[in-house]
Amino acid sequence: MSDETVGEQTRVELVPSLDHCVQTRAKQEYAATMSRILSGDESPELERRLELLKTFLEEADFSRLRRESEKYLTQGRQVRFVLSGHGGPGNWSLDMKVGESG
Repeated sequence: MSDETVGEQTRVELVPSLDHCVQTRAKQEYAATMSRILSGDESPELERRLELLKTFLEEADFSRLRRESEKYLTQGRQVRFVLSGHGGPGNWSLDMKVGESG
C-alpha cells in the first residue's frame, strides 16, 4: 500500500486479498496513519490521509466493492483500489485496477 499527495489531493492505494477485503485494508491504513500521528508525526499530508480514509470508511458501499473485487481475486488476479480526494463528505473517488492472473 502506498500513498502520495498531488497538489492538495491525497491518494492511497489499497490492495485487497481473499483474506482481507478493501474495508479491512482501509481500516488498517487508518490505524497505521493514526499511530504515526499519535507518535508525533503531525504532518499535513498525514492529516489529509487520515481524513480521506475516515470519510471513505464512513461513506463507501463495501458490499458492492467486495463483490466487484472478489470475482477477480478468485481468478487469481490482483486487484488494487486507488482512493483519491481531499477528505470531507463526498469528496473522494475510487478507481479499481485489475492485474493479470499470475
